[in-house]
Amino acid sequence: MRNGTLWPRLRPYAMVAPVIVGIVLFVFYPIAYLGQLSLNDYNLLNPAMSEFIGLENYIEIFQREDFYVALRNTLVYTLGTVSITLTLAVLFALLLKRHTRLGAIVQAGIFIPHVISIVSISLVWLLMMEPSFGLINTVLKSLGLPTSMWLQSSETSMLSIIIVSVWHSTGYFTLIVLAALHSIPASLYEAAALDNAGPVRVFFKITLPMLSPQLFFMLIISTIGALKVFDTVNIMTGGGPNNSTTSLAYYIFQNRTSNIGYASASGIVLMVLVAVFTIIYFRILSKKVHYQ
Repeated sequence: MRNGTLWPRLRPYAMVAPVIVGIVLFVFYPIAYLGQLSLNDYNLLNPAMSEFIGLENYIEIFQREDFYVALRNTLVYTLGTVSITLTLAVLFALLLKRHTRLGAIVQAGIFIPHVISIVSISLVWLLMMEPSFGLINTVLKSLGLPTSMWLQSSETSMLSIIIVSVWHSTGYFTLIVLAALHSIPASLYEAAALDNAGPVRVFFKITLPMLSPQLFFMLIISTIGALKVFDTVNIMTGGGPNNSTTSLAYYIFQNRTSNIGYASASGIVLMVLVAVFTIIYFRILSKKVHYQ
């Protein structure tokens, strides 16, 4: 076979080869290595002293109470963050679509939190939520409203983390929904007006179905991000008080030096949890997505 005819056949493989190599090196290899570590009692100081223990790390995970505390916290955080963020994103997008004059200014304003580093945002909110001299409690006192311990109470610490995460992500998702709203054909709303359809019926029969591809995408990426939350917890609470905000990612971080094999097994469990949520979403909700 001549080189002139061989290269056109090899060209597609040559084009995708860098991407395939990158995926193998930075995705599949780390996962395989993590799985290997999870099956060993790994010795950081002397790797040669590491011992293969099979599934003992996984058995220990499901026997420890602190793992279930971290799992519960992660699920509560995910449910609260995802539901509130998506709801606010849709509401804000609907408001911005109606008020076009202030739309550009407001869009820029609500998108700024997403551009700022989550580390900086967490530090600012940490100061604002300080019970004694924080801005939030100061405002509440001036209005005659009850104050809160926020991050320093196990009853309100998770709510505080959720508030910060929602504030950080809502603007980004609002712009996605707003762009989707502008892409909905006006003829659909004109036909609904001819049928004397009310605003509630129009929203659930036209607007929401037409937004379903974007909402489905937002649901998946926000859920994955919430299940892996680490930065906000690490900076604002360190998992406390009383492990009330310890997420699975932070739980892995806590065990990174004392038992790296156990931490690796916890990482595999977190990866499986993310995969399970993603599969459930695709199995149940993908059929209800209406593509134009």
